[in-house]
Amino acid sequence: MPEYRKDPIINRWVIISEERSNRPIDKSFIKETQSNFCPFDKGKESLTPPEILAFKQKNSKPNDENWWLRVVPNKFPAVTQEKIPVLKKNGLYYSVEGYGYHEVIIETPIHNTTIAYMEYYEVEEIIWAYLKRFNSIKKDKKIKYVQIFKNYGTTAGASLQHPHSQLIATPIIPIFIEEEIKGAKNYFNIKNNCIFCSIIQQEKEENIRIIEENDDFISFEPFAPRFPYETWIIQKKHNSNFGNLVVSEVKNFAEILKNTLLRLNILLGNIPYNYMIHTSPFENINNSYYHWHLEIIPRLTNAAGFEWGSGFFINPVSPENAAQNLKSIEEGLI
Repeated sequence: MPEYRKDPIINRWVIISEERSNRPIDKSFIKETQSNFCPFDKGKESLTPPEILAFKQKNSKPNDENWWLRVVPNKFPAVTQEKIPVLKKNGLYYSVEGYGYHEVIIETPIHNTTIAYMEYYEVEEIIWAYLKRFNSIKKDKKIKYVQIFKNYGTTAGASLQHPHSQLIATPIIPIFIEEEIKGAKNYFNIKNNCIFCSIIQQEKEENIRIIEENDDFISFEPFAPRFPYETWIIQKKHNSNFGNLVVSEVKNFAEILKNTLLRLNILLGNIPYNYMIHTSPFENINNSYYHWHLEIIPRLTNAAGFEWGSGFFINPVSPENAAQNLKSIEEGLI
């Protein structure tokens, strides 16, 4: 029987309709290809803009081959630092110069691999790169938000196969983050508690949507997911600021991120996905009402006319069944 479910944070409704699970699902598996010409491969450093950050051997020179992770400006940036952002008004219309940062995190020199099959310490290095760039960009007072994200596979928006993720920093707070913050503030004003902390508590009590947890993090299927196998990873203790992570937390975050992506890969195959880190904007980054988290969106279905027209998402896999299927995967995990 189909069921309407309401997201407790932003009040968005979805339809869970497992009757539609018999419809074809697009498992557009990513085929591994050999690197004939990839600007992210080791030895091709001159094909990217000069590195902003690199984890490499001691006594190495900038932009040489002795790296295991690089961060470079995007060669085709959505935003740049060329002009100072000034708000302009023209009647009903507002605009701002396209100021910001657009960077690529090249996660490894190895062309044909994924986070799911990296070593745990390699995933830790990726998280450290995120943190270093996040906290560095935070010093730019013109920037209000940094969106860290990964597109894996062409369907998910990746233009190159080589393992990489990106960040875009903007002088404007994204609408999705504003909606989450508004919902979190409303809940806090009524309950004097963080809604994400309350969600963690209820998920642990019910224990039907949890996939995995460790000392610092929990991986689970949200109650009202938009997409099949949509998965969240959230820090157990209250923390509104991704940039506050310490060494032990980075280790445990890397562990649960790798494990969750490995479970998805083993269960569903090498499918396209996106993940995004949601954190508080810089203007009030340490607060009691919001809670940073990572959202994983496997690209198994596409939004169509009904979704675009109504705002409802139809999900053919219940989060309870998705969690059970993912939890059953044990191969290759710590």
